[in-house]
Amino acid sequence: MVRTIKARPSELLAADTDAMLALPPAVLHLGWRNHVRLGRDYYVRVDTGDYSVDPRAIGARVDVAADLDTVRVRHGGRLVAEHPRRWARNMTVTDPAHVATAATLRHHYQHPTPATPDGDAMVRDLADYDRAFGLGEVSQP
Repeated sequence: MVRTIKARPSELLAADTDAMLALPPAVLHLGWRNHVRLGRDYYVRVDTGDYSVDPRAIGARVDVAADLDTVRVRHGGRLVAEHPRRWARNMTVTDPAHVATAATLRHHYQHPTPATPDGDAMVRDLADYDRAFGLGEVSQP
């Protein structure tokens, strides 16, 4: 017998259970989440490990989610990386497809295609601007 409630707890259990409300449906937040800007090295850090991301997302804000088994990176709702989680310290996990994409992007950056003036390219004569601002015409007083 408990003095403050003047009953045995086992006797009040049924009344307490009837008075309880049902739990609301809620999405469980499991694992680890972060929102970071993807650097030029196209890797994100989870715990002490680095995981590669598709280099086309460099400079963009990405959502990193990790659980016990998998690390997923999303950009604008699109999955840009998925790796099995590694628990060893200071591991670097690299997807060969990300390395190939980075090499292609690097090559295109280092060897840009020259713009050729053809019918599709929009090229304007700079003398048009001189005439529009009256710079080509010098009047004598």
